[in-house]
Amino acid sequence: MIKSRLCDLVGIKYPIIQAGMGPFGTNNLCVAASNAGALGLISSSGIASDDFQQEIYEYFCRSGGADPKDDKETILRTIFQQTLDQTRESQGIFGVNVMVSAEMKEVAELVVKTMLKAREEDPEMKKRFKVLVTSAGDPLPWSRVIKNTDLVWMHVMPSVKAALRCKKAGVDVIVASGHEGGFHTSWEPVHSMILLPDVVDAVSDENTLVVGAGGYCDGKTLAAALILGADGAQMGTRFLCTEESDFHQIWKEGIMEAGDRGTLVARGFVGPARWLKSPRSQEHAKNTLEKSPGVYLGIPDDYTTMDMSLIDYEIESINAVFKGDKEKAMLAAGESAQRVNDMPKVNDLVQKIAKEAEEALRGAQTKFLD
Repeated sequence: MIKSRLCDLVGIKYPIIQAGMGPFGTNNLCVAASNAGALGLISSSGIASDDFQQEIYEYFCRSGGADPKDDKETILRTIFQQTLDQTRESQGIFGVNVMVSAEMKEVAELVVKTMLKAREEDPEMKKRFKVLVTSAGDPLPWSRVIKNTDLVWMHVMPSVKAALRCKKAGVDVIVASGHEGGFHTSWEPVHSMILLPDVVDAVSDENTLVVGAGGYCDGKTLAAALILGADGAQMGTRFLCTEESDFHQIWKEGIMEAGDRGTLVARGFVGPARWLKSPRSQEHAKNTLEKSPGVYLGIPDDYTTMDMSLIDYEIESINAVFKGDKEKAMLAAGESAQRVNDMPKVNDLVQKIAKEAEEALRGAQTKFLD
């Protein structure tokens, strides 16, 4: 059976991480991935959508068993508890993904504080709700809080420079996210074939694991990540398009229909974002070139320097997804969408990925080594 250091560190069966994705949340998807033997991640970004995506906020809450009228700490606790309850039979391991960009700082502090309190109050929660994934920001300011706990800390980042900062912060698992990944991506386009082995060479040792993200979607790509020196792979777009995924049906259908060269990059909430190609997203890309050219030049901007009509356009487009309005909707996805053409159950998907990875690794050894 395929196995890696990630499995030993986290306590999962397969070296596969289901990415924490927004804006719809991954409450049900996390449960399914955890029960299947992968690492399931709760996406926390939905807790911040109450002011501008009210319907999505309510859906995020209710899919986690929470009442949208409750305070946010209660909502998060309810989601954590539902996940614990629904993974008890399998004893699955799960975690939460938290964006720590400047725009999300207040929300990140709430999520982390609530997670730590919930774990300290419940031994089972402490045992199985054991992974914190931070992303879209600097890990170093979080070191003091996180390193005083027994959490497995992962951070998603896009460069060797950022990986070295993760190392300095004491991150346990560094997720090297190549530019082909979906939704939030980096300001500079370094792709997984270059990024992953470079990060492995720079930081991987007995105390620091590396996981690949961006373009990983099946057994072949998982095997490639392992051969390049990673301890596993994180997959977002592939898990989004599953039966148990919390995302809207038109989002799943959009991924299955994407085809060759089916994505583009334009402005997103916290920087560059990868979207499925459509007349709507192509218009957004044109506006991005005019109003936020740093997305294509590798020069970051922020809400104080950019034209906020781009963010308004994105909010309108995401709200359109919830309403099923295909003309106004924009759908985020990675380049791997062109390799996704079905919508399986999560357990079947995980089993298939693991089997394909084993076959690919054995096949490579037989074909190329004496």
